[in-house]
Amino acid sequence: MKKPLIARNIIGPGLRRLRNERGLTQAQLAEFLQRKGWDISRETLAKIEAQLRWLTDFEVAFLLSALGVELTALLPQSRRQQAILEFIHLHEPAVE
Repeated sequence: MKKPLIARNIIGPGLRRLRNERGLTQAQLAEFLQRKGWDISRETLAKIEAQLRWLTDFEVAFLLSALGVELTALLPQSRRQQAILEFIHLHEPAVE
């Protein structure tokens, strides 16, 4: 009997969504990340997106920096959570 798969990260689906939104293949994103300094293969990226591979905090920080996004861009969010975040963002005081 097979053990049920346990997600090893929570940002994989968000990373896939972001990659697709940018029109990139896994190979293209892996190549981009390699140029930025992370020795990552397309296969490893696929495992991250499928939630089959753990990520270290350093790897998450590297992804965020390389992709120019905040952590919330990769986290799963329900519509309600997204609406709350948008409301908060719209009502943040302006920074001068």
